[in-house]
Amino acid sequence: MQVTYYFDPLCPFTWRTSRWLVKVAPERDLDIHWRPFSLAILNGGLANAPEQWRAPAEASFSALRLIASLSGSPEGDAAIGRFYTEIGNRTHGADAPISAEIVLAAAEAAGIEDTKALHDESLDAAVRESHDEAFQSAGPDIGSPVLWPEGAPRGVHGPIIGPVPDVDEAVKIWDAVAVLAAGDTVFEVKRGRS
Repeated sequence: MQVTYYFDPLCPFTWRTSRWLVKVAPERDLDIHWRPFSLAILNGGLANAPEQWRAPAEASFSALRLIASLSGSPEGDAAIGRFYTEIGNRTHGADAPISAEIVLAAAEAAGIEDTKALHDESLDAAVRESHDEAFQSAGPDIGSPVLWPEGAPRGVHGPIIGPVPDVDEAVKIWDAVAVLAAGDTVFEVKRGRS
């Protein structure tokens, strides 16, 4: 089954959800399509980012440009998956903020030789298009990540998880999310974060 995962590398909750999805993929034969979702766009643009978040938001947006450039290419999803893993291990896994240096190092570690896309503003339209697709599929009142299983009428925001569960629990969560996403009745299941 194909599942499209719209994400912003800046978000630690999105990172945990991605690790859950990667764990589930071989158990449920999921083909993950990685696509950009921009928290900067969601919050009114990079210029509106608070000063302390401006550099991380810009670094994350440059990563989204590279992701947009790889989307749809023969090696695209595999390369994006490796790139995101490298970013996440260097940031969320190391308790370090995302930076331009980390994004570049992650691209190189993922085997992406052409990194010009990181600074190619012509890709901003593709990032926005992917973001808008995710937002329209699951919005309003959503953020990163958006998960859209093949055949589901709409995407869903989340799931937002705490610690990444073991395989057995991860599969149970997937099965529940897949059932909820397949229908068009449930709008929200939520409890407070601890």
